[in-house]
Amino acid sequence: MNLADAAYNTVHDYPGGASSLAPRLGMSSHMLSNKVNQNNQTHHLRLDEANTLMSFTNDYRMLHAQAEMHSKVCIQLPECLEKKELDMFEMLLEVGAKKGDVCELIRKARTDGTCPKNLNNILGAIYDMQRTLSSMTKQIKSTIKEKA
Repeated sequence: MNLADAAYNTVHDYPGGASSLAPRLGMSSHMLSNKVNQNNQTHHLRLDEANTLMSFTNDYRMLHAQAEMHSKVCIQLPECLEKKELDMFEMLLEVGAKKGDVCELIRKARTDGTCPKNLNNILGAIYDMQRTLSSMTKQIKSTIKEKA
C-alpha cells in the first residue's frame, strides 16, 4: 500500500471517519478529508498530524507504508518481560514455532494459488516472528547487564 492510500484508509476506516477524528486534530472533517485526498493539491497532512492520527487510531499503515518505501520494516517493540530467569530453550521453541507459521502460510498460498492475495498475512506472520526475536534479544541483553 502506498503512503497516500494508507493515510486515506487510516482516516476513513476509523469508526466515524473524518468526522470523529478531525476534532481531535483541531480541524473540520472537511479539512481532514481534503488532507488525505490524493486528488487535492492544496491541503496536505503534516507529519505531526499523521503521528497524532496513528496515536488516536492505533493504525500504523502510514508508518509501514513509509518504511516499505525505503525497504525497511517496522516492528512492535516488546514489553520488558517480567521473569528474571532466562529460559533459552522455551524462547528458541517459540521462535521456531513462529518460523513454522510463516512457512505454513507460504506453503498454503503457493499450493492453493493465492500467494499474491495472502502477502499481507505472510507479512503479519513475519512481523510476529520479528517481535518474538526482538523480545528474545531484549531479554538476553537484560540478563547480560544484570550479570555484569
